Amino acid sequence: MTCCSTDTETAPAADPHPLDPLTAAEIDAARAALAAEGKVTGATRFPLVLPDEPDRHAVFAHRPGDPVTRRVRVTLLDSGTGRAAEALVDVTDTAAGVLLSYRDLDPEADGQPPLLFEEYETCDEIVKADPGWRKAMADRGVTDLSLVIAAPLAAGNFGVASETGRRMLRSLTFLRCTVADNPFAHPVGGLVAEVDLTDRRVVRLIDTGAVPVPAECGRYEAGFTGPARTDLRPLEITQPEGPSFALEGPVLRWQNWRLRLDFNAREGLVLHEITHRDGDRDRPVLHRASIAEMAVPYAEPDPARNWVCYLDAGEYLLGRNANALRLGCDCLGEIAYVDAVLADDHGRPETLPNAICIHEEDTGLLWKHTNIFDGFAVDSRRARRLVISYIATLGNYDYGFYWYLHQDGTIAFEAKATGLLQTSAAEPGAGSPYATEIAPGLLAPFHQHLFCARLDMTVDGPGNTVEEVDVVRLPAGPDNPNGNAFTTTTTPVADSGQAGRVADPAVGRRWRIVNPGARNRMGAPVSYTLVPQSGPLLLAQPGSPVAERVAYATKHLWVTRYRPERHYPDGDYPNQHAGGTGVTAWSQPGEALEDTDLTVWHSFGPTHLPRLEDWPVMPVDSCGFSLRPTGFFDRNPALDLPEETGGGSGAHCHA
Repeated sequence: MTCCSTDTETAPAADPHPLDPLTAAEIDAARAALAAEGKVTGATRFPLVLPDEPDRHAVFAHRPGDPVTRRVRVTLLDSGTGRAAEALVDVTDTAAGVLLSYRDLDPEADGQPPLLFEEYETCDEIVKADPGWRKAMADRGVTDLSLVIAAPLAAGNFGVASETGRRMLRSLTFLRCTVADNPFAHPVGGLVAEVDLTDRRVVRLIDTGAVPVPAECGRYEAGFTGPARTDLRPLEITQPEGPSFALEGPVLRWQNWRLRLDFNAREGLVLHEITHRDGDRDRPVLHRASIAEMAVPYAEPDPARNWVCYLDAGEYLLGRNANALRLGCDCLGEIAYVDAVLADDHGRPETLPNAICIHEEDTGLLWKHTNIFDGFAVDSRRARRLVISYIATLGNYDYGFYWYLHQDGTIAFEAKATGLLQTSAAEPGAGSPYATEIAPGLLAPFHQHLFCARLDMTVDGPGNTVEEVDVVRLPAGPDNPNGNAFTTTTTPVADSGQAGRVADPAVGRRWRIVNPGARNRMGAPVSYTLVPQSGPLLLAQPGSPVAERVAYATKHLWVTRYRPERHYPDGDYPNQHAGGTGVTAWSQPGEALEDTDLTVWHSFGPTHLPRLEDWPVMPVDSCGFSLRPTGFFDRNPALDLPEETGGGSGAHCHA
């Protein structure tokens, strides 16, 4: 991972570190070691090449100048046979990588590796060559296939015996008026091709009958939307002395914050070793933070659509689908960009330029008071935050992922969903109880976006406990004669059998991560509080195939003991897996969760009932959460901010 910027100077990191991002040389070394052991043929593909992160205790013990062992986890797929394997390669010496372990994957027990980019084109070719599909299209009056898109989608797992062991995709079909047209304006209703990628054939065709293909175009580019507004004046964001952050290789410093950046193929952006300077100490808050999964289940029960549920991290790979960001379009202001090095389908390194954007934003008022007892003297400070972001395009949707560091010690995350709606077709005006008709005969199905954040907590150290905090009314009586009293109740999440928790806005529920071994000046344990944005959990029926595979989204919070092998909330290979792995498997009773190393898994996200205003391109819809210091500091940590003069007015923030 390398950095470029508009005006920001960066320096290389001085010493190698166990959490350094993978380099091109390390990716090459891993592939060469596998080839030397006879594990690579012309048919071998590399669905995943990831850093093998060391146990966090080994990271805690690392000191500058210590030797660093570098290892890579590689998933291999034989595109000719469908057989897959997982390897661990030592690349400490990039001139002589060493294969440490190698095991074959069982497609039923382990699941399938994630999708390859080349399989999208393969699926399109297979579908368009199938006689049954071509006849179904001809029956719908479509014989020119040059503008047809056979859209490959992850198959899921619905217990179909004939699909067991096969590497499958399911394909919807869309039309275009021109090559640049929006295909989601013209879905071909009632038609699904189920594709065996290894045998390269359609194994089943679902055809529930033709409906009219929606004819109205859904173009959203400037040339198709009428004259542009003329009353918008330029808005420029400048920092004449440059931004306040500094990059030293992957190490980022801003205000009192320090952290390490990483970017991998599956999760995209990962933040490591987040600390906050307090006096003469860098106090740890989070060892690792990422968005480890995102499921998008749809609501239509029709046989042509009732299987649709995307796992955008585990099946499609967030990092591999990330954008190369553009100044002034995706990020605005004094920007530093960071490149990412990933592996392509053939296990070769490739650089994604401008994968990560770093910049500061003004966010309004941070604190203020007008002292009415002292001549109305005013003191206030404006707030700014550091934004660390990237954007990924997953088919029709575009997702912005934003981590925010605030001057008051808060860490926050926001996901911004935009892009195009997934669509289906119906008789114009017929409507649907499961979708919104957004144009004549064009339906946008109801669906959910269910993210899961992986948060390896280290609040002032590794010994942490999660407490559930509710606000409760007290009954009227002698101790509460006016009935106005309320207080809080605190319930420790003490055992893994209690680890699945549900948000409840009626009682203001939040979760406090405390360190029983570290006390603030009032004698209470220091803590950070996870403040959720409550919303519906997974709406698929319990016991359904979707609910089994997206079980993490049946609770807003899971707490598990940290284990280095516990990577993702739905297991290592959720593609075509039946479910039952990940957080639900780790949340059986009997594992103590108090004063120990913890991972907090937070599920959140919107239930999207599309609007007409979401078509043809959707305005951003946001969701997220925050981690707020709660007795972590002994007083407001932003008291030492300097006074500022207001922008163009010249007014002072102290009077």
